[in-house]
Amino acid sequence: RLVQLSDPVVIKPGASHKLSCQGFDFTFSDINIHWVRETSDGRFQWVGWIRYNGGSTGYHDSVKGRFTISRDNSNNMAYLQMTNVKPEDTARYYCARESH
Repeated sequence: RLVQLSDPVVIKPGASHKLSCQGFDFTFSDINIHWVRETSDGRFQWVGWIRYNGGSTGYHDSVKGRFTISRDNSNNMAYLQMTNVKPEDTARYYCARESH
């Protein structure tokens, strides 16, 4: 399971914020992690991913250059650093593990 450690926040346009999520009950360092977001109208959008070893990342074009995904396998943690936040980034954000 993955547990998100960030409470809901209101962020002003242009500001930055970091989201965190922690993995339990599986070998975190073996699994690719994705971030997705749900907009107010219920649509889901893939945000980006990070390889199990942190060696590769990929991002949706809308967040490329502004959002950075990282991980700390020693603590079973994944992060989404958001910078230069825009009104269209308003959403609920979720971390997800890739299934095998």
